[in-house]
Amino acid sequence: MGSKPRPRGVVLAELAARQHGVVSVGQLHALGYGDGSIAKGVRGGRLHRLQRGVFAVGHTNLTAHGRCMVAVLACGPDALLSHGSAAWLWGLVRTSPTPIHVTAPISRRRRRSVVLHRSRILAAEDCGLEAGIPVTALPRTLLDLATGGRPDQLRRLLKRAEELELFDLGSVESLLGRCGGHRGRFRLEGALGLYRPPRFTRSDLEKRFLELVDAAGLPRPMSNFHEAGCELDVYWPELRFAVELDVFETHGTRESFEADRLRQEDLKLAGIELIRITGPRLEREPAQVVDRVARLLGQRRRQLGRAPS
Repeated sequence: MGSKPRPRGVVLAELAARQHGVVSVGQLHALGYGDGSIAKGVRGGRLHRLQRGVFAVGHTNLTAHGRCMVAVLACGPDALLSHGSAAWLWGLVRTSPTPIHVTAPISRRRRRSVVLHRSRILAAEDCGLEAGIPVTALPRTLLDLATGGRPDQLRRLLKRAEELELFDLGSVESLLGRCGGHRGRFRLEGALGLYRPPRFTRSDLEKRFLELVDAAGLPRPMSNFHEAGCELDVYWPELRFAVELDVFETHGTRESFEADRLRQEDLKLAGIELIRITGPRLEREPAQVVDRVARLLGQRRRQLGRAPS
């Protein structure tokens, strides 16, 4: 004997629970509810019309997730939560989305309390699902948000994505390769500099730094100099001033993180001032780096009462 079909009211309740209390008219039809049954449900208070073609089941006390789901369902089967609303859903920002932003591949009729965007370049990898809500995947969310706001805001979003272990450089690079003339492309490209592997190895980094020091007419430092029980990448002994040239991959463990800080304390106790310069920063802004080093050397010279050599 076959199992008895489950009551459609139970199936509807389960669907609504997965979708934060709301369903679309298309989903109701798929469950066997005709227009007459839907109208009867509205009259009886079991269904509550929220947007054209979208209903709350049982009550209208929706959470922020529920309101986002309403917006997505109202904009069609291929619509995705996007922009600042997607950033909130992914946990990149804390502010609940108002108004709600949705992106769809084709033009739709405007909806109340919804900012609707159209995109012709949405691909399967741009579509995600978070908390049961269709949403732009994280790389696409970052691309959309790069169209407005300040560069420091975009950097904070990238930092937060990395903290949440959501950021994948390869996926973002793939999106940038196919997003054509999207307005956020160049801003996102610029913000990725910190996350791309530097072209320099440690030896290349040291060579490049010394070339910049020479070109700026600064005193030539010692390289790989041993002082106070530490090997210093670049060191001016007469000023007791050192530069650590950092490559991220060599400082990626908790043990090395702790050891680096203890080492810096040891140098401070020995009267040695240490600064750190990363490979991406030297690659991105060499002139600014060497200018700051020159100013710091001058400040150190004044502190020690040394005449310029």
